[in-house]
Amino acid sequence: MRGSEKIAAGHLERTALIYVRQSSLAQVRDNTESTARQYALADEAVRLGWARARVEVIDADLGMSGRSADRRTGFKDLVGRVCLGEVGAVFGLEISRLARSSADLSRLLELARLTDTLVVDADGVYDLANFNDRLLLGLKGTMSEAELHFLAGRLQGAKRAAAERGELRFPLPVGFVYDDEGATIIDPDAEVQAAVADVFAAFRAGGSAYQVVAAFKGRRFPLRAYGGVWAGQVRFGRLTHARVLGILANPSYAGAYVFGRYHSRRVVEPDGTVRTKVVELPREEWPVVIHAHHPGYISWDYYLANGARLAANTTNAGARPPREGHALCQGIIACGSCGRPMSTRYHRNGLAAYECSASRADHMATATCRSIAAVTVDDAVAERLLDALNPEEVALALAAADEVCDRRARRNRAAELAVERARFEAERAERAFHACEPENRLVARSLESRWEQRLFALNDAEKSLAEAEAAAPPLPSRAELEALTTDMSALWHAPTTAERDRKRLLRTLIADVTLLPEPDFSKARIGIRWHTGATDELVVARRQSVTAYRRTEPSAIELARRLADLSNNDIAERLNAAGYTTGAGRPFDRMAVANLRHYHQVPPAGLLEEGELTVADIAGRIGISHGAVIHWIARGWLPARRGLNNQWCVPFDPDIEAACRQRAERSAHIHDPDTTDAKADHELTVAEAASVLGVSTNVVYYWIERHHVQARRAPGGRLFIGFDPDIEAECRSRIAASVHLKPAPQSQT
Repeated sequence: MRGSEKIAAGHLERTALIYVRQSSLAQVRDNTESTARQYALADEAVRLGWARARVEVIDADLGMSGRSADRRTGFKDLVGRVCLGEVGAVFGLEISRLARSSADLSRLLELARLTDTLVVDADGVYDLANFNDRLLLGLKGTMSEAELHFLAGRLQGAKRAAAERGELRFPLPVGFVYDDEGATIIDPDAEVQAAVADVFAAFRAGGSAYQVVAAFKGRRFPLRAYGGVWAGQVRFGRLTHARVLGILANPSYAGAYVFGRYHSRRVVEPDGTVRTKVVELPREEWPVVIHAHHPGYISWDYYLANGARLAANTTNAGARPPREGHALCQGIIACGSCGRPMSTRYHRNGLAAYECSASRADHMATATCRSIAAVTVDDAVAERLLDALNPEEVALALAAADEVCDRRARRNRAAELAVERARFEAERAERAFHACEPENRLVARSLESRWEQRLFALNDAEKSLAEAEAAAPPLPSRAELEALTTDMSALWHAPTTAERDRKRLLRTLIADVTLLPEPDFSKARIGIRWHTGATDELVVARRQSVTAYRRTEPSAIELARRLADLSNNDIAERLNAAGYTTGAGRPFDRMAVANLRHYHQVPPAGLLEEGELTVADIAGRIGISHGAVIHWIARGWLPARRGLNNQWCVPFDPDIEAACRQRAERSAHIHDPDTTDAKADHELTVAEAASVLGVSTNVVYYWIERHHVQARRAPGGRLFIGFDPDIEAECRSRIAASVHLKPAPQSQT
């Protein structure tokens, strides 16, 4: 081999790497001779003096293109080992086997020069420290890259020439097939035709790809397989949003032949990796467009209209299409104070509001930025719209009715085609069964089972058709529609009119709505800009708050003040007899009068007679709980009467007080208070201490009983614990040492 004298002893002591690569799996499968020649370079390395143990083969890149080093793990391993100085020589059948990119090859050659690594191909041995060898390998690399460029250019030129004649064949979208002469025709399968046509009809009716998916819920959609075991077959599955977008954006359905819609380019990612990105070119940059090349499902103008509608639905690009909610001006209302769009918010009660939330979030809100109930703006704008509509345009409503009839017929047609297909399959299975010889029971049983399966499928398809026909509500007659369309107001407010349809009708005439600045909070100024350029300004009253319109009449409050000495029941009877109701429109009762006394500060009636006390007064005087006093009254130990509003009034002279104190002293359940002091700031009740420690109150009572925790009894029998940090730490230690208690997590501050 030429240049073998450049191989020194230092090279032979290092590893000889044999790099093997083919550009595609087809070449690996078909060009076996080239692959064998590359593997034979290992013998050549041995012949040049390398020991067999020092010869390694790198073949991880078989089937990988040399255009880039991305995803070529073998080439990256080769470069890394050269950089470490472990390699004495790199063997390749041709320089193009290492890399088709001048950048990748130059990097490898520079590293080989720095580490004194030889490069060996079929022409000889190259020492990169030698300028002539480096120049020759650089020329070879450039020629290899140029060769790849010329080959790709010829192939693309041939494809472009065939595409300009409309003869370049590529996989067709669902709904089209090639005939025997190679021409593109509509798929003869009626079910496939109906499904594709219904996609465009559903988009025309719904206006968005999501509505098309919703229209196909529970209905299968065809997909023609172009590879694998199902190649050429029609498979059915669920229609997805991505598939709808692909169908609507494909010009083939408009009868156009398009070549070059997509363009691939190499981009550098932020992490430094280089990858190929496929982008869709704008329509005006498509290199080949042949109109009326084949029959289509829609016209070219309709295809352009679909594209415009899809662009109008792209919200991240600033579009505001009609959405589902009942807020009529959603997406087209702006704040006239700060100039920013107003957002729509739906509250838990289902009511909507327009809010200038963006300005508040950015701290750019002005003094007149407002939030307003959506119904206030919507009602005013809708009334102005209906005044502007011409009620004599009946043709529009009748065309919509015809479209509904056509849509229903298409939906039923899809079910009818499914029944027809199932019936054909059942009849074919029946013919196959009858054609079988009766004596051949092995085949007959299989054919009989297949026939039964087809009959079951036919039965299911017929049931689906019956359910689809039964689910459709009856349509009104043409006379009813003509009578209805003469009154656009009735059509607008009809419950069968969808919110989305109202928004579309509004946007056909109104460009946008602006909530103008208005210092009076009880009013709202609304600006309307029509598509004609004309403007209107409306001033409407804002909706009152709940506390404003659910307010008790002042005269009822005044009557309650005059009757303040009566009981709540008596006052309620007098108010109801006078014809008054609460703010919610309900009759007055005892609780309603009690609330009226509280909110409007109506003084309570006289409760106690001379010598009487309330339950709370007695409990405080004796130092017992309210429950103990109620218990004595229930047992008859303490006389009492029901007073105003059903409250206990207890005659309490000195004799009764002495008897109560003796009863309290004799009781085993009532304890004398340790002190009469009120609860201190550092003290906690039993319930509060249990909550802090994460244990039950029974545990705290047990600790007090066992004198683990000190507590004092206050008036009324309540226990107060001096709870400082030391006591808390001691309690937590006791919890941690207990086998019955689980330590509670402490709050982090």
